[in-house]
Parts: sequence; C-alpha cells; structure tokens
Amino acid sequence: MALQETKLAIDGVQTNQAEELDYSKRAQWLRAAVLGANDGLVSTASLMMGVGAVKGNDPKAMIVSGFAGLIAGACSMAIGEFVSVYSQLDVEVAQMKREQQLDDGEGRERLPSPVQAAAASALAFSAGATVPLLAAGFIGSYKVRIGVVAAAATVALAVFGWAGAALGRSPAGRACGRVVVGGWAAMAVTFGLMKLFGSSGI
Repeated sequence: MALQETKLAIDGVQTNQAEELDYSKRAQWLRAAVLGANDGLVSTASLMMGVGAVKGNDPKAMIVSGFAGLIAGACSMAIGEFVSVYSQLDVEVAQMKREQQLDDGEGRERLPSPVQAAAASALAFSAGATVPLLAAGFIGSYKVRIGVVAAAATVALAVFGWAGAALGRSPAGRACGRVVVGGWAAMAVTFGLMKLFGSSGI
C-alpha cells in the first residue's frame, strides 16, 4: 500500500513538473509574440508619423511607408530570429551528441525550430504593424490621420503592455505605462526630427 502511494506521489510530481514546463514554454512563446507585435506597432507607427511630418500633402505617403515598414520589418525579424535560433539549435545538438541523448525522442522534442521561430516572429511583427496601417488607411485629412494613428497606437500599446505584464505576472499599471510612454517617445522623436529636417530643406 505504501509503495503504491509512493508511486502515485512520484507520478503526481512528474505530472506537475511537465505541466509547469509546458506552461513555461508557452509563456515564453507568448511573451516573444507580444514583444514582436509591440516592435511592429512602434516602428511602423513611428515611421508613418515621421513620413507624415514631411509629406503632409501626400495622403498616400504615410500608407506606403507604413506598408514598406511592415514588409521590411517582418522580413528582418524573421531572418534575425531564424539565424539566432539556428545557432542555438547547433549548440544544443552538439551538446546532446556529447551527452549521447540525440537518439532519445524526448531530447528531439526539446530542440528549437528555426522555421517556427522565424514565422512566429514575422507574424507577430506584422500583427503589430497592421494597427497603425488600418487606423490611417481610410482617412484623407492629414491632421486627423496623425491623431488617429497616435490614438490607435496608444490603445494597442496599452493592450500589449497589459499582456506582457500578465504573462510575466508583474503589475499591469506600471507595465502599461512604460510601454505607452516608450511608444509615445519613439513616435514623438521621429516626428520631431523629420519635421525639423523637412523644414530645413534637407
């Protein structure tokens, strides 16, 4: 009887450890997705604000620049993540060969996937970059477009900040504040510098 209880206890501990490991992996992927979406939002919104500062008379300039930023950023994120994870894969495979664990099915399951990481990074970046594009896509007035992009970016940044805090189990208010202030700073600096360059004729 005691032996059976001990076995059940061990099985319970192993199950809990597997669940914790699975949750940890999912949390890491979700956190990376939130950060990627945040990067896409901030960089694309800042790019659109900067172009709008010098191309206020061209209603299509902000949209074209934002779309170009989405494509370039998603490709850059995908390539960077692919190279980074592939380097990590090489290290882990070499370590497993040294420990003679590569033939173990469980060992193979732990290996990272460069393609999956690249696709997830590109999709997350694109999702974030879509927010300012959709916000400005159907607005012709320059001033209204700038305001709508800034408002949409603020709301999305607050949501991303909350999501990151929830995944990291940290205070949501502070996280949202940091993300929103950081995004606003990036957009303001880009807009201000481009406005300065545009007015100086550079």
